Amino acid sequence: MTSPITPELKAKIAGWRARAAEGTLNIDEMKEGIKHLRGGRVAAATASKSSKKRSVAPPADDMLADLEGL
Repeated sequence: MTSPITPELKAKIAGWRARAAEGTLNIDEMKEGIKHLRGGRVAAATASKSSKKRSVAPPADDMLADLEGL
């Protein structure tokens, strides 16, 4: 499986981290970083929803109810 983070974005993140450590990261760079973080989380949430639909495991509540009878 390939990383969803491109080499260009990895380079930007490294630069943002360095400037944040120096205290020179500006608001526009912070906004861009947040945009990328949110985009990744939306993609992960979408992937998570689609994988749950295909799941064949019983719901957790059913599994716990079965354990109570032991």
